[in-house]
Amino acid sequence: MNLSAPKQMTFIVAVVLAVLGLLGLLIQLGFVTSMASWLILIGFIVLAAGCFVPNL
Repeated sequence: MNLSAPKQMTFIVAVVLAVLGLLGLLIQLGFVTSMASWLILIGFIVLAAGCFVPNL
């Protein structure tokens, strides 16, 4: 299995999703608070996909 580093844009999207999720867990942000755990999970999945899929 060949792994590759994710592109910069993929990494940024994953970090933004994870940070929004963490902020949603710590403070009340309306919609973000109710979806905080899912945002963190989706951020991780995007990052993992960036490592497994070439040119993503």
